[in-house]
Amino acid sequence: MGGTKGRSGSRREPVFDTSPALRVGPGDRSAPPSGDSAPARRAKPRKKSRRGRGPKRSLIGRLAYWSMVACLWLAIGIGGTIAYVGAHLPPIQSLEIPKRPPSIKIVDVAGRPLAVRGDMAGAILTLKELPPHVPRAFIAIEDRRFYDHYGIDPLGIGRAVVANVMHRGVAQGGSTLTQQLAKNLFLTQERTLTRKMQEALLAIWLEQKFTKTQILELYLNRVYFGAGAYGIEQASLRYFGKSARQLGIAEAALLAGLVKSPSRLAPTRNFDGAEKRSRIVLAAMTDVGFITPATEKLALSKPPKIVAQAGQGSSNYVADWIMDILNDVVGHVEEDLIVSTTIDSGLQAAAERSLGEELDAKGSKANVSQGALVAMTPNGAVRAMVGGRDYADSQFNRAVAAKRQPGSAFKAFVYLTAVERGLTPESVREDRPFRLNGWQPENYGREYYGPVTLTQALAMSLNTVSVRLTMEYTPMAVIRTAHRLGIASKLEPNASIALGTSEVSMLELVGAYAPFANGGFAAMPHAITRVTDSKGKVLYQRRDRQLGRIVEQRHIGMMNAMMQETLNIGTATKAALPGWPAAGKTGTSQDFRDAWFIGYTGHLLTGVWLGNDDNAPTKKVTGGGMPVEIWSRFMREAHQGVPVAGLPSAPGSGGLLSGLFGGQPATPQTPPARPGDAPVPPGAIGARTTTGAGGGGGGLDGWLIDNLFGRR
Repeated sequence: MGGTKGRSGSRREPVFDTSPALRVGPGDRSAPPSGDSAPARRAKPRKKSRRGRGPKRSLIGRLAYWSMVACLWLAIGIGGTIAYVGAHLPPIQSLEIPKRPPSIKIVDVAGRPLAVRGDMAGAILTLKELPPHVPRAFIAIEDRRFYDHYGIDPLGIGRAVVANVMHRGVAQGGSTLTQQLAKNLFLTQERTLTRKMQEALLAIWLEQKFTKTQILELYLNRVYFGAGAYGIEQASLRYFGKSARQLGIAEAALLAGLVKSPSRLAPTRNFDGAEKRSRIVLAAMTDVGFITPATEKLALSKPPKIVAQAGQGSSNYVADWIMDILNDVVGHVEEDLIVSTTIDSGLQAAAERSLGEELDAKGSKANVSQGALVAMTPNGAVRAMVGGRDYADSQFNRAVAAKRQPGSAFKAFVYLTAVERGLTPESVREDRPFRLNGWQPENYGREYYGPVTLTQALAMSLNTVSVRLTMEYTPMAVIRTAHRLGIASKLEPNASIALGTSEVSMLELVGAYAPFANGGFAAMPHAITRVTDSKGKVLYQRRDRQLGRIVEQRHIGMMNAMMQETLNIGTATKAALPGWPAAGKTGTSQDFRDAWFIGYTGHLLTGVWLGNDDNAPTKKVTGGGMPVEIWSRFMREAHQGVPVAGLPSAPGSGGLLSGLFGGQPATPQTPPARPGDAPVPPGAIGARTTTGAGGGGGGLDGWLIDNLFGRR
């Protein structure tokens, strides 16, 4: 501290302004704010010269640089896209060649084929089993570079793009056979960029996993050829009636041409289109060198012949019905099956013939365009089913799916309700006009016969008596009887239920008559007896067991006695079946829109319906007319060579009740026999006026029933 003071002890401060080393020049000062004087602006630092830098980058260099950047981003984008597409594929290690779609072979009661359903696929064939021109035809038209690419073909894609641009549309496709196989095996048919990329990835995977020969075999045995045929063998059998092992060049070319658009080009529906496409295939085979021009010319001179297609007849109605109920029997179908049925091919043909010939002869004149027929044994085994006039024209099954008014055919349940509550065939009721809530039931022809027996009233289908009985025992009692016998449709509880105004299907109506033919036991209409897989393993076996009695035998005997008189003196006299006791009931709905006859013997039960799909009225066709004639034609053929069997009768009756009650008048006014039956009168409570309408209105209460008839 002593070094900092003078001798006098006082402190000295340093002086800076006289020291030259600390002077600050103008160039060392900071830049002045804007608006300062010119000298300050000259103090700004000057820009340095470019002489010290390298040479300026050339245009080519910059293009190369940015091209590398663009390629890098493109590679990243492609990689990301592939990763995204691959992430939405099944794991490659889990991909397996899926099973071909199952086929279901349906056979009749004797094992004879009825139809094939599902996706029909034939035997798997190897390339060695096929003529060399068969695979060559597909390669020529679909993938000429098949043996040169690895699943996708950039050259083929480029060629297709050029062709499509030139034609301003889709003239060619760039998919390889391997891509097509990948699409058929694993993907949907949607046309999106993502699906195309998935197809390409799977094609590359297939090429790595299988040889070219294996890929081509998989393709030929899996590709769709139209008309429900998958694979080269099934397509050859379907169209040419022979194995693919025997295919000629023209036939191979036709099949190869179908894969472009199998549904549109199927030769069974578009032979001209298929043949035109086959010429393109033959030209492609010549162009590639697979065949010579002379061979092409020979093939063109002899186009292939398409065999007549079996399976377009009425048996397809049966097959469709079988397919509808098969899932309930064996569950989801994943393998080839053989379904054994109760159908008799001979009776099926007879039913189709009987219905078709009658409609051909009289349908146009009578304004009847459609019909249906169901035949079954008394225990419910369906022997024949015709769901329409022509399956090729309409596949709608009117025997199963249509619901129509049964008309007077429903009266069997009314009369059974009455006899179960104490009436007998000889019981008498008044046939005379009366009004019910403003509605007046009327008989056919507005004829009334006074006191009549139940036998006469049912045989002659007298509407007034049926309505009286219904109201005597209530509409709900009649409905419960119908449901007990097998009617499953909703029935409206009103007075007109007596005249069959609530709609039912033919199958359930015929099935509900089965107890009359079998002695009073429940019966469920059925057709499937056994289901086996392709190796013979039984997956389902129907057990024949009685379902239990639902109607007492004496009541069945009474009903059979009354309904036999329908054929003897009533509305179905044309239905007489020589040598066989038979019974039944006719039916005609409002405005003659539906005409029915349900008739049966101890051997077979058959129902016939005629009408129009649009519910248009017929020209006064009744159940006792054309339906009875169809029934008689079919039943006479169905009973040839069959031992005569009687109808169930009442206990202790000593046999059939035919003639025991019928024909004995309750009064001198015995109703005369007429060929027709009574249609539902206009204005009936709940009567249908348009297709699909059920009964309406609701029934009468107990007060009306008591006061109108004096009893329930």
